[in-house]
Amino acid sequence: VGHNLTLFDTSNAPSWWLATVMTSFVVDFCARVKLGGTHMSSFIIRQLPIPSPGTFRQAPGWTTQPLADWLRPRVAELTYTAHDLRAFGEGLGFDGEPFVWVDERRSWLRAELDAALFHLYGIERDDVEYVMDTFPIVRRKDEAVFGEYRTKERILQIYDALADAVDGGYAYESVLYPPPGHGPRHPQRKESS
Repeated sequence: VGHNLTLFDTSNAPSWWLATVMTSFVVDFCARVKLGGTHMSSFIIRQLPIPSPGTFRQAPGWTTQPLADWLRPRVAELTYTAHDLRAFGEGLGFDGEPFVWVDERRSWLRAELDAALFHLYGIERDDVEYVMDTFPIVRRKDEAVFGEYRTKERILQIYDALADAVDGGYAYESVLYPPPGHGPRHPQRKESS
């Protein structure tokens, strides 16, 4: 494999952990700060702040369950959205029909994931605001559709709720109903004869 294509060995941890972290705003920000051109070279990838698998086995302050168990239902709803992803969904512990793609739910699920990862990295609230302000395309698209930078506002709202849960010693309760991992599913697919 050449310089511009990196393979990740995920034999020590589920690949969805890595995908979740790599698609977060915090890691995207770190990558953009390090990039000097258009290639994500292997030496840049090696410098990215990727938590060790042990991090996902620990319970963060906003829940008593391991971080992986808190993340899993959110990741499942965001990714297991089509029948051809059944094996991936089952790997996350979600069998049955795939989740329906609902933009509003997805926005909140994504905000919960990003806010949790900002907490995991120990990023202070003011710095979260700064990081989010470095995504002008996301901001411009949000403002064109919603009249505000909705992505940033939702992440900050969840970030504050997670901080309150940690400070208060109680478990964070998702803004979503039904809770993550229990969202709408596609109707059962009829087998063709």
